[in-house]
Formats: sequence, C-alpha cells, structure tokens
Amino acid sequence: MVRETILSPADLIWPLFITEGDGVEEPIASLPGVSRWSVDGIVERAAEAIALGIPCIALFPNTPPALRSDDGAEAANPDNLMCRAIRAVKTAHGDAIGVLTDVALDPYTSHGQDGIVDSAGYVLNDETVAALVDQAINQANAGADIIAPSDMMDGRIGSIRRALEMNGHVNVQIMSYAAKYASAFYGPFRDAVGSSGLLKGDKKSYQMDPANSDEALREVAMDIAEGADSVMVKPGLPYLDIVRRVKDNFDIPVFAYQVSGEYAMIEAAAAAGAGDRDALVLETLTAFKRAGCSGVLTYHAAHAARLLNG
Repeated sequence: MVRETILSPADLIWPLFITEGDGVEEPIASLPGVSRWSVDGIVERAAEAIALGIPCIALFPNTPPALRSDDGAEAANPDNLMCRAIRAVKTAHGDAIGVLTDVALDPYTSHGQDGIVDSAGYVLNDETVAALVDQAINQANAGADIIAPSDMMDGRIGSIRRALEMNGHVNVQIMSYAAKYASAFYGPFRDAVGSSGLLKGDKKSYQMDPANSDEALREVAMDIAEGADSVMVKPGLPYLDIVRRVKDNFDIPVFAYQVSGEYAMIEAAAAAGAGDRDALVLETLTAFKRAGCSGVLTYHAAHAARLLNG
C-alpha cells in the first residue's frame, strides 16, 4: 500500500535478435537463455510478448558476413533481415505490439563500426548520417513504429526527423540513444549481432566517456531540439545517476537499456549461487523505474513479465 515505485510488464521492451533461415533458434553462448531467431520465431516471440503484456519488442539483425560491406549498404536493402522481420510481425499482429528498430551500421559493416570509416579508420559523421537516414526510411517503410538511432553521430536526429516527415511517416517516433557510453558492458551484444570479431579499433571517438555526466545533458538537449520523442541512457545500472539527471532536467520520456553485460552478470551471479535470480531481476528493473525511467529494454523482459503476472 505504501510502495512508491510500481513495476509492470507494460514498463518493459524485449530486445530480440534475428537470424536467417526458417524454424531456426541459435542460442547465444555469452547470453545464456537468449537466442537468435529466424523471422518466423520473431513472430512467435511477438505473440508471446502480447500475451505477457509487454507492449514493444526491439529488433536487432545478425547480418550474414557475405552481406556486410565497408559502407553497410545492406542497411538500406528493403528485403534485409530487419525489414522482413518488421513486415512479418506487423502482418501477424498489427498494432497489438510495437516494433522498435535499431538504426546504426554496425550490424551491416565489415569493420564493426557504427558508421562509414575513412582510410585511417576514423568514422565519418556526415557520410554516416546520410546512410542512417536511408536506413531509417527503409525501416519506416517496412512498418516500424519507433526508430531508435544508436549510432551517436552528431545531427542524425534532425536529419532523420526531416526525412520521416518528408516521406509521410509523421507518426513514426524517434527514441534517441542520446547518452550512449563507450562501455565495457556491450560484449555479449556484439557476439549476438556478429560484430565482435569484426570490430577494428574502439568506439570512443563517438560514444561517451563513462566519466562524464554534464555531457549527457548536452547530448539529450540537442536530440530533443532536433525532434526526438524520447531518449535513452545506455548502459543501465551503472548510469542510474544519468537517468535521474535527465529525468529531472527534461520533460520527455526517458528509457534505459539493461545491456547484455548486465544481463550476463545477473545470470552468472544466480548460477554461482550469489543471489536469487528472480529477486535480482525484479530488484534491478525496479531500480530503473525508481530512477525515473518510463521503460526499460531488457533481455529479462519475458521472464520478468511472467513473475509480475504471477
């Protein structure tokens, strides 16, 4: 009766990884309990989310190596894995489930960076933004409800917003990865999308320094001014202070991503007997809500929803 923070399945977004094939499930070794699914499996997971009361799924493709290139051109292919999955989910379930799509080139590049690089390996901001705009329109055409640029290029929110409006996608939302840190917690995700073995160098030239918090507020302010409908802080638990500062300073929905490394640590702790898995999952997710999150992307979404539904 006196609980201040309430967590429900409606607060959760379920990230799902797509792979080629039919009837395929590929367990991800570094993410125990998480798999890549072929498009038909993604449709089934969407049905599961609907039944559990989870309002949105987030899609990430594992692009085959043969389709990766220096410029990530596969991102603009209207028949790529992402677009096929979007169309299949929307055909099967319509508006019963929201579809959030990742906008960044790292699942499509041969070098694993989030953008187009020059001969010295430096990511080219403006050239990358142009490619991201094409990628975003491609996903919106396929039926995405929320476009989520995770690349951290400067100016991409404004460019994507203008392009969406010009192409008639006035109701497609933008959830900006506004405060995305150059974190050590992303390793299992890169395994899941097939970019870990490809990554050349690091992403510190465009992702944020984990030591900075004022910079996060500047990044959020810029993305809001450019047309973001909501913003994200990533990773999650190590950056709850950033979530709180954003919530206190801006009147906009704030989301957090409980990233792959956080998920893997909870699973490892539970497997080692260092804590009860169910309690760890619900306590950490409640902490996101307490800090000010409107919602949380988490690989524990389905499990947490089952716990919350009793």
